[in-house]
Amino acid sequence: MEDRHAKLAAVRPRLLSFARLHLRDHAAAEDAVQEALISAIEKNDSFSGRSGYETWVFGILKYKLLDQMRQQKRMGRWEPFSDETNDEAIDRMFLQDGHWHEASRPQAWGDPDQAFENEHFWQVFDACMLALPDNVARVFSLRELMGLSTEDICKEVGIKETNAWVILHRARLKLRACIEKGWLEEIA
Repeated sequence: MEDRHAKLAAVRPRLLSFARLHLRDHAAAEDAVQEALISAIEKNDSFSGRSGYETWVFGILKYKLLDQMRQQKRMGRWEPFSDETNDEAIDRMFLQDGHWHEASRPQAWGDPDQAFENEHFWQVFDACMLALPDNVARVFSLRELMGLSTEDICKEVGIKETNAWVILHRARLKLRACIEKGWLEEIA
């Protein structure tokens, strides 16, 4: 039990960062994280070990965040996204015919499972997520980290499906470039 309390304390900053991204309200993010941590402590015996402990806690937080986001929407405190139009960095990655520029081609990342167990990878990933514009990071996170369908994302954030796909594409490109710079270049 003591080990799990230490793990909760260690993951709390990442939980808080994740919650702030989605709720855009520091106090609400703190509340959601506290509720998730309390639930994790209370339901500690139900942790089966099928996933990592941190993954399980993030799963608890995910449902707390979705509830709070829906509550914000009902209370009229929801702030829809403003569209981001800065595509120049992405455009520079590709030739006119849509192929990659030689210098922008994706690098090999090795064994993905091994990368996910690497603490440095997650530090770089967190930094790269923070560097993304809020709307891009939020849509990416809802899709890839929280597992929402594109249709649900569109309902939650008030965007069209084609816009969601464009945002996800841009997020993946920007994250890949950032991670390659911050992680792959350091381990090479």
